[in-house]
Amino acid sequence: MLKLQNTISSPRQALDDIALCLVFFTRLPLPVLDFRDRSLAGAIWAAPVAGLAIAVVGTLAYAVGIWLGLAAGPAAALALAATLLATGCLHEDGLSDVADGFGGGKTRDRKLEIMRDSRIGTYGACALGISLLIRWSVLSEFAGPVQVFWALIAAQAASRALLGAFMHLLPPARADGLSADAGTVSAETAIAGVVLGAIALLALGLGGAVFALILLGLVFIAFRALCLNQIGGQTGDTVGALQQFGEIAILLVASVSIP
Repeated sequence: MLKLQNTISSPRQALDDIALCLVFFTRLPLPVLDFRDRSLAGAIWAAPVAGLAIAVVGTLAYAVGIWLGLAAGPAAALALAATLLATGCLHEDGLSDVADGFGGGKTRDRKLEIMRDSRIGTYGACALGISLLIRWSVLSEFAGPVQVFWALIAAQAASRALLGAFMHLLPPARADGLSADAGTVSAETAIAGVVLGAIALLALGLGGAVFALILLGLVFIAFRALCLNQIGGQTGDTVGALQQFGEIAILLVASVSIP
């Protein structure tokens, strides 16, 4: 399933890839499209573009809150809620499943079993709470919509730039499931996504972008090692959890680099 094409061969195909990523990574109202058997693995270089769309949604919600006279804290909560609605909590679900599986499972098979369970446990609930708290606290400290926009552009786009590289460098931990069905991500596709993410980080300024790149690299290496140790590879849940870690890391950098 979805394993046929894995390289970009034309501008039309690039547009198809962007549309596919918007359909997969967001819940935005989009028309029904024919992707002509294009694979998610081949299109995932465009995941940062989906992040850009999510950043715009979050910024608009924040700006509306400020326009209505809300303080920065409630406006930040609206922005965060808007991004959650825009994504259908796709990556938050992955984070909670990984926390429950890695925290509660004793064996590799048990960890994978817990991660597939739709119920949320204590580890997952705590991970979600901490993730939401950190992201809200950062957004609530910015001076206005412009600063929130730059922070969300960097965080939403660059965090999704890691996904293709992660899928390229780690084998699927299961023979079935979302990650296995997505197909194999080529090195070229992974690099294209990383380049787009690096460009998005320039929203933090040059110094902030360099710092964020270093921090993202450390997060990537550490989480890759953890996944190999815990389950021997990656799943759709671990890909989602990586996005959450990346988003948090970039927002923390944004809190000190955006005036």
